[in-house]
Amino acid sequence: MKYFLISVISVTALIFAIYFFKDVYRRRGQFSRAPWLHLIGIGFVTNFFDTLGIGSFAPTTAFFKFTKYVEDKLIPGTLNVGHSLPTITEALIFITVVEVAPLTLVSMMAASTLGAVIGAGIVSKWPVKKIRLGLGGALLIVALAMLMGLLNLYPTGGDALALTGVKLIIAVAVSFVLGSLMTIGIGIYAPCMALVYALGMNPRAAFPIMMGSAALLMPMAGLRFIRASAYDPKASFGLTSLGIIAVIIAGLIVKSLPLTVLKWVVVAVILYTSGMMFRSVFKREKAAAPAEAETDTV
Repeated sequence: MKYFLISVISVTALIFAIYFFKDVYRRRGQFSRAPWLHLIGIGFVTNFFDTLGIGSFAPTTAFFKFTKYVEDKLIPGTLNVGHSLPTITEALIFITVVEVAPLTLVSMMAASTLGAVIGAGIVSKWPVKKIRLGLGGALLIVALAMLMGLLNLYPTGGDALALTGVKLIIAVAVSFVLGSLMTIGIGIYAPCMALVYALGMNPRAAFPIMMGSAALLMPMAGLRFIRASAYDPKASFGLTSLGIIAVIIAGLIVKSLPLTVLKWVVVAVILYTSGMMFRSVFKREKAAAPAEAETDTV
């Protein structure tokens, strides 16, 4: 089963890469003026720490919001497309190294993928206001999940490497929801880790589950964003460029680091970025109000 999963993920990666690189080449004349060095650098850094369990979506969202390199409405698609191939590399590493019961792993991966495919079709058509609200809420949820982990408010987990019965049904249902939410910018890592711990599984089991799920759902969602042109091709290519190399270095060479201080910094940045997203919505509505009032008066 492990080798079957690896084969499925590898084929998915190949199909996605063909569509992605063809679309980037086709739209090369539409590239933004964002510096390549900055895009490639943030791709390396976020994917490196993603492999160690911090997550890449929230830090990348914060980077794009601060620099304004990517329009808010294109951020969800850019995240799913740009981080797909590095995340697939992570999945191949952890599925090979960490043992998890095949039924548990496949069920959760399939459910999250289905949720992402459905979610991407909806999010790619959202107006910028909904995108900002969605990203703001998503970042807030991620920050709270990370904060709970730092304060040891999660269950400590157990020794199980398999789920059965009601626990498996719960895991599949929640995985579907997490997959759909990932398309608006909620990284799957923190909430998936919380789910695995809560269900009494071995903490190490979280890595192949969350990375394997992301490895299928992200390219599937990414293809829908590509078809809808709801992503930034230059930024996505920049995230991918050295992201795969960063994953290999972190997963096979570094393997682990003391990350507590960095996680606190990331939580602070995510909370600030969430506030910026909500503030953007408020400012937009406030600016629109006088214009509407003037129209009503006329």
